[in-house]
Parts: sequence; structure tokens; C-alpha cells
Amino acid sequence: MHSFDEPVYMISVVAKVLEIHPQTLRQYEREGLIKPARSDGRIRLYSQRNIDEIKAILELTRDLGVNIAGADIILKMRRQIMDMEDEINELRHRLSGLNQHGSVPVSKQVVPIRTRNIIIIEDDD
Repeated sequence: MHSFDEPVYMISVVAKVLEIHPQTLRQYEREGLIKPARSDGRIRLYSQRNIDEIKAILELTRDLGVNIAGADIILKMRRQIMDMEDEINELRHRLSGLNQHGSVPVSKQVVPIRTRNIIIIEDDD
């Protein structure tokens, strides 16, 4: 079994699986939407992550009528959101550890509200 990011699929295989022309994949690469790996012989190799990104592009362009530039912006925003969510989860985990050890004063601890957490910071001045 290959890892999610391991480049193993040639352009002809990806094009056939996704029912698109190989030239479309080359265009997506020229536009900077995807970045397949290259073999020593300069053959494009796609990972499962690349394929999922291409599926997202196709959904945006085919199903929702978004142009390539719009798809690029949407995908970049999705990546930023995912990065921010990862950072928030890491901060929540670190704060939780601090709260459990009594390192954070009660007035500055994380307070659960509905399904989200917020930090209440009180100014002592």
C-alpha cells in the first residue's frame, strides 16, 4: 500500500480514472493548481493527494461553474482554513494540558461554550 503523498500514478492512469484528457492535467499544472512529482526521466507522477486535489478542481469547475482562477483561490483558502484549524487544535491541546496542571489562573482558563472553546483574558489593571 502506498502512502497518501507517495507519487505513483502516471498521467495516463490519472486521466483515465478521472475521465479527463491528459492535456487538462498539464493545464492544471501550468496554472499552478497541482504540482505532481517528476521521475528521474521527467515523467509526471501523481499521488493520491494530487488526485483528490484534481477531483476538487473538477467539482468546482464542472459542477459549480467556477473558472480556473476562482478554483485556485478557493483551494488556497481551503488550505489556509485547514492549516488554521490544525493550529487552533494544537493550541487547544496545549491549553488543555496547562489547565490540567493548574498552570493557568482560573480567570484566564479556556471556557467551553456550546461545542467551541474560547479564551477569556481578564486585564488585572
